[in-house]
Amino acid sequence: MFLAQEIIRKKRDGQVLSDAEIQSFVRGIADNSVSEGQIAALAMAIYFNDMTMAERIALTCAMRDSGCVLDWTPLGLNGPIVDKHSTGGVGDVTSLMLGPMVAACGGVVPMISGRGLGHTGGTLDKLDAIPGYRTAPELTLFHRTVQSVGVAIIGQTGELAPADKRFYATRDVTATVESIPLITASILSKKLAAGLQALVMDVKVGSGAFMPTAERSAELARSIVAVANGAGCRTAALLTDMNQPLASSAGNGLEVREAVRYLTGAERNPRLHEVTMALSSDLLVAAGLAQHEAEARQRLQAALDSGAAADRFARMVLALGGPADFVERHEVYLPQAPLVRPILSERSGYVAAMDTRAIGMAIVAMGGGRRRAGDAIDYRVGFSQFCRIGQQIAAGQPLAWVHARSESDYLTAVGALQQAIRLDETAPEAQPEVYCRIGATDIDKN
Repeated sequence: MFLAQEIIRKKRDGQVLSDAEIQSFVRGIADNSVSEGQIAALAMAIYFNDMTMAERIALTCAMRDSGCVLDWTPLGLNGPIVDKHSTGGVGDVTSLMLGPMVAACGGVVPMISGRGLGHTGGTLDKLDAIPGYRTAPELTLFHRTVQSVGVAIIGQTGELAPADKRFYATRDVTATVESIPLITASILSKKLAAGLQALVMDVKVGSGAFMPTAERSAELARSIVAVANGAGCRTAALLTDMNQPLASSAGNGLEVREAVRYLTGAERNPRLHEVTMALSSDLLVAAGLAQHEAEARQRLQAALDSGAAADRFARMVLALGGPADFVERHEVYLPQAPLVRPILSERSGYVAAMDTRAIGMAIVAMGGGRRRAGDAIDYRVGFSQFCRIGQQIAAGQPLAWVHARSESDYLTAVGALQQAIRLDETAPEAQPEVYCRIGATDIDKN
C-alpha cells in the first residue's frame, strides 16, 4: 500500500516512480480513493519533471487495466485486430475510409474514436451526422458488429480505461494537457484496452496540428511508438501535413459526404488519398496482411475499385442503427445548410499558406464545433471545395464554398477564411503529405 502524497512527493522531487507506485495511484483514480487535488498535483509534477519510457509504459498499462480490456479470442475472428489514431486536424476524415478499407483486406478494426477538441474535428461528431448511427452502443452490439462486418467505429465506453476519463478531466482544468507522457498514456490506454495487435498513429504537423511545433509532434510520435511497442502492440507513427485542410471539405456532414464519395470513387482528393493509403498500407504490413507497402497499396486499391470497402462502410452504418441505403442516398440523409455560397478571392496569386487552425475555429464559430463540452453541434455547416496550397487563383475565383445557417454566419466565415489564406505572386515549394515514418527501430527507448 502506497500513500498518494508520497508518490506525488517522489515525482515532485524528480525521482523515478516504480511500476507498483504507478499502479497504486491509478487504482486510486479509478476507485476515487485519490482526490482531484492529488491527481492535479501528480499531473503537474509529471508536467515539470517528465517520465522515463519505463514510467510511461507502466502508466499506460495501469490506465488500460483500470477497466475492461477487450478479448476478441472467444469470437473466433478471422483477422488481426488493428486500428489507427490521429492527433486531429481540419478535414481529417481518414478514419471513415481506413476502417472499411482495412476490413475489406482482412483486418479487424474495432475503432474507439473521440469527439472534436478545440479547432479539430472529431470522428464521432462526423458519424453523428448520420441519422440513427449509434456512436455509444452497448458492448454486445459493438462485438457483434466487429464480428459480422470487420469494422465498427464507436466512442469510448464507461468500461474502457475509466481512470483516463477522470485523469483527463482534471488535466483539462489544471493546464497539464500538453504533457507528452500524459498525452501518450491517455491516447494509448484507450486504444490498447480495445485489444489491439497493431496500431498506426497519424501525428499531424503544421498550422492545424495539435502540437505547436514539428519538433513537439515528432517527440510525441516517438513517445507513442516506444510506449505502445513496450506494452506489446506493434505500432508505428506517420508525421503528416496539416498546413491546410486534408480533405476538400471540413465540417461534420460535409466530411461524411466526402468519405462516401471517396469510397465509391465519385471523388478522391489526392492529398486525402495519399494519407489514407499510407496509413492503411502501414497497418496491413504490420498486421501481416501484406509483405510490403506496394502489395498493401495494391490490395487497398482493389478493395476500393471492387466496391468492397464501400460495402463494409454501408454494412457498418446499418449494423449500428443507420439507414440501409445510406451510401446510395447519403445526399438525402445528410443535413443540408440553408445557405451555400462561395468565398471569392479579392486578388490574383498563388495560394502560399493557410492558417488551418483559424479555419477550424471558423467552423466552430458557425456552430460546427463546441466552445464548451455540452454545446450542441450543427452538422450542416462548414466549408467545401477548398483551394489548395500551390494553386493559382484569379481575382473573383472561389477560395472555398461556405455552408452556413445564416447570413451573419456566412459573413463571419468570409472574413475568417480570407484572413486565413495568404496569396503570393510566386508558387510556394511543394510539401509532402507524409513527412516521415517513425517505427520501433527509430526510437530511443530510455
